[in-house]
Amino acid sequence: MISEKEKCRQGELYDANHDKELIAERQTCKNICHEYNHLLPSEIKRRENIITRLFGKTGQNFLIEQPFFCDYGYNIEIGENFYANMNCVILDGAKVKFGDNVFIAPNCGFYTAGHPLDVEQRNRGLEYARPITIGDNVWIGAQVCVLPGVTIGNNCVIGAGSVVNKDIPAGSLAAGNPCRVIRKI
Repeated sequence: MISEKEKCRQGELYDANHDKELIAERQTCKNICHEYNHLLPSEIKRRENIITRLFGKTGQNFLIEQPFFCDYGYNIEIGENFYANMNCVILDGAKVKFGDNVFIAPNCGFYTAGHPLDVEQRNRGLEYARPITIGDNVWIGAQVCVLPGVTIGNNCVIGAGSVVNKDIPAGSLAAGNPCRVIRKI
């Protein structure tokens, strides 16, 4: 029988609410995030060590301000020169990849998880996860929400308050709800 975690990896509906393995992994991650969020801001090395241990891949140069929250951690990959301001939330049921030179303003969320429209499936606790990919040299403004399955290309700027529900091509200034390309940069 296929596990709920494997269903998730294959992009199928899976049960994250009742599966003991996934619940335990999220609990472990929450404990690590709690530890991270309660360190002194000046404890840079300890903070870096925790993120390096938690994430699937990190560059050498990064800073993630506190507080920070994620579901699993191991599905997150960040490139070189990565910066996330306070209150960043990454629901990483699927992979979330950030390129090099990515700057994220406060209160941003990256959500790979979604729920079916069918009420019976949703009430059974089923969900899906779609990967998110953020290219190189991307600046994401404050309170941006990036939804499941979205790719933001290289050299983009996403305006504050945007809800990104579709791919944004490279070299774009995009903003709004829903987020739309305003112009090329």
